[in-house]
Amino acid sequence: MIRHIVFFTAQKPEYRETIFNGLKRLETIPHSIRLEIRYNMNKDPISPDGPDFVVYGEFEDEDQLAAYKAHPLYQESIDIVRPLRDTRIAADFIV
Repeated sequence: MIRHIVFFTAQKPEYRETIFNGLKRLETIPHSIRLEIRYNMNKDPISPDGPDFVVYGEFEDEDQLAAYKAHPLYQESIDIVRPLRDTRIAADFIV
C-alpha cells in the first residue's frame, strides 16, 4: 500500500475556501482506498505557521496512484488550486 500525503498553504487567507473546495474534488476520484482533505488545525507550538490543508490518501499500488493522478478531476483541482497556493509539499511512501 502507498500512503500519499500533501500539504498546502494559501497565498492569502481569503483564498482558503476556494482552495479547500478545489481540493475536495479529489475525494470523488474513484482510484483510491481512502482519500481525505482536511484543514490543518495549526496548533503545533513548534510549527505554528504550518500548512493550511492536508491531503491524505491510501492507494493499493503505484498503478492505482497513477490512475488517480490521470483522472480529469485531478487536473481540474490543479487548475483551481495552483494559482492560489503558496507551498505544496508531497510525500509518498510504502507501508
